[in-house]
Amino acid sequence: MEYVYAALLLHNSGKEITEKDVNAVLKAAGIDADPSRVKALIAALEGVNIEEAISQAAFMPVQAPAAITSEEAEPATEGKKEEKKKEEEEESGMEGLSALFG
Repeated sequence: MEYVYAALLLHNSGKEITEKDVNAVLKAAGIDADPSRVKALIAALEGVNIEEAISQAAFMPVQAPAAITSEEAEPATEGKKEEKKKEEEEESGMEGLSALFG
């Protein structure tokens, strides 16, 4: 990711994105640049209109994860509530019996 940030920083400052400049930005940030990754970045950006790519990325719709509606969640919680009520009733009934035979 730092390689892309270096390229964006160079682009934003109006400089040409070259291997030498990307290496210089990364070195200034204290990152040991991998020469093959820098070359791959430069090759990938060849012919790309960065401004257009940024504007398209800024407006790409992001699909939110599907939310569970309260209606969908109710059946699962209703069953648990009923089980809990039955257990509480059984426990309270047992307490009454133990008081009789105590």
